[in-house]
Amino acid sequence: MDVPARKVHIPMTEAVFYILLCLREESHGYNIIRKVEELTDHEIRISPGTMYGNLSKLEKDGLIQFVREEKKRRIYCITDLGKDVLALEMKRVERLYRNMMEAR
Repeated sequence: MDVPARKVHIPMTEAVFYILLCLREESHGYNIIRKVEELTDHEIRISPGTMYGNLSKLEKDGLIQFVREEKKRRIYCITDLGKDVLALEMKRVERLYRNMMEAR
């Protein structure tokens, strides 16, 4: 695994977590914004500025890649590196949850 990517992205923000989670299927920014609202019962709304800033950084860092353009919308998908980083973050969150439940 790319150690610098791990150091930069773990722990990750909720916005980055949900972007990577959504990009397990090809998508564009606006669709990801809608999907995140749906997944979180409208508790989290990623602003366009946050979305497109994160997409740019994630692409630059190799966690996502541009696939194609459709109707002036850039379609992205997660890369193998992105999947690895997401899996590490999921394990981290699962550990946090498990420790919280055991501490009750």
